[in-house]
Amino acid sequence: MESKTISIPKRPKRKFVSENLAVDSWEKIKPLFDDLVEREISSVEELERWMLDRSELGAVLEEDLAWRYIKMNIDTTDKALAEKFHFWIKEISPKTAPYTHKLNLKLIESLYLKELDQEKYRIYLRSVKKQIEIFRKENIPLFTEMEAKQQEYGAISAKMSIEVDGKKLTMQQAAQLLKDTDRKKREGVFNKISARRLEDEKALDDLFDELIKLRQQIAKNAGFDNYRDYMFSAMGRFDYTVEDCFNFHDAIEQEIVPIITSFERKRKEKLGYAFYKPWDTTVDVDGLDPLKPFEGGKMLTDKSIQCFARLRPYFGECLATMQAMKHLDLESKDGKAPGGFMYPLYEIGVPFIYMNAVGSQRDLVTMVHEGGHAIHSFLSRDLALTEFKSTPSEVAELASMSMELLSMNHWDIFYTNESELKRAKLEQLEKALETLPWVASIDKFQHWIYTTKHTAKERKEKWLDISSKLGNQLIDWKGNEDVHTNLWQRQLHLYEVPFYYIEYGMAQLGAIAMWRSYKQLGEKALDNYVAALKLGYTKTIGEIYDAAGIQFDFSATYVKELADFIKKELSELK
Repeated sequence: MESKTISIPKRPKRKFVSENLAVDSWEKIKPLFDDLVEREISSVEELERWMLDRSELGAVLEEDLAWRYIKMNIDTTDKALAEKFHFWIKEISPKTAPYTHKLNLKLIESLYLKELDQEKYRIYLRSVKKQIEIFRKENIPLFTEMEAKQQEYGAISAKMSIEVDGKKLTMQQAAQLLKDTDRKKREGVFNKISARRLEDEKALDDLFDELIKLRQQIAKNAGFDNYRDYMFSAMGRFDYTVEDCFNFHDAIEQEIVPIITSFERKRKEKLGYAFYKPWDTTVDVDGLDPLKPFEGGKMLTDKSIQCFARLRPYFGECLATMQAMKHLDLESKDGKAPGGFMYPLYEIGVPFIYMNAVGSQRDLVTMVHEGGHAIHSFLSRDLALTEFKSTPSEVAELASMSMELLSMNHWDIFYTNESELKRAKLEQLEKALETLPWVASIDKFQHWIYTTKHTAKERKEKWLDISSKLGNQLIDWKGNEDVHTNLWQRQLHLYEVPFYYIEYGMAQLGAIAMWRSYKQLGEKALDNYVAALKLGYTKTIGEIYDAAGIQFDFSATYVKELADFIKKELSELK
């Protein structure tokens, strides 16, 4: 698909913010916020104009921050880029935060609020009301302290390294050696990784205790019994309850864990080991070389565009537009920060995909995943308010995780060898289920942590109890009990973004249901997928899932339906 056939979107003409605004000082932005705070509103039309102006300002500022973040990550060696990003975080962001509460109050207290189209704005307004409800001035310094504490986890983790064959390796680099076919080497590397992590066991325990104390105080200040209940409000979890989360945990234990155990049992049998150890879980049981679906960022881009276009021409056009606008930076290179993401650019409406591709199957999955996010961004770009385009993770991840499965029918673009194509699909389907028990484990653990007073020792005992039901049922931990006990310390979310995790499990179930629908209905299912994504966040999560033709459901019955479907697909591939 040639870029010359693509119509490049233009940024909408601004109506409130200056076309030439340069965000290089707070003084240039403050008058815009003051205007919004002080403006007289004398009619519902003026109220809507005010909302649009506030939205425009938000889009301009968020896009400015986005580019600073993207450029800084692409070249971490450029100190000027890092300084520009940190200027925003230190000088702009803290000063905008107090205005958010003032503007929320102005909106909700407006005499003309009731005259607004209540259906159009109901999702947005319920979020604003909840933000006002839980806002407490005394929590502002606690948030600052908590954010600083949370960053300590990354600092502790970043210092971890081991030496293998005379080379210093990070934990991530060392983990790749656990795929080595030499079992003795794997065991040695595993023990070195474990020993290094255990050096910081107490430091991480102490840090977590401090974070729990801070978080519980924030919740108490806001009038909640515990931080779990506070976070359900703070995260806007209007569409499901604590009890729904418990149902999710139980359904995964009942329906998914036995399937994963069967996968692991087959691995153990193929490896031929009497004892299946923690260093045996990632090695290829057939001794095959890693899959190599592409070489270089250009090939990944071109093949992804072809893959998406074959699924639906519009999807390919979206990626081709990003390619033409240079909104893709996919290859791993010196000085580039690790990781991958899709960053929405709310003003221009054309997102950016950032990756560190090295030619692996994991890179292919990451590309179609982030591509799904990008399609979502394109489909919701014309919604009136920036807030309408900012969807909760349960919806955002539905778009991306569904694309991982929907695109599989066209992975022959990446794999001309039939056996490799089959291997890639099998791996993808198994991983679609394998993530669910871990997600359930971490979420169940968090519910207990913030509703039960406990010691570090009791916390570890609880983790082992949860693992006995949701963890890998075949691993022999004898001799490595300390590693098992502290496995939860590796989960960044527990330290840095508490309670943000179960969304991935919910969206994974939704993605499986979306793919099943596609297998049954073909183009009609894609129509539903598109219709759902176009809604942005103007409907409830359940209503968006309904529009996609699937259920927002965590019952054991529904999970079993989806698990049976995956098992059937796996059997047909083998």
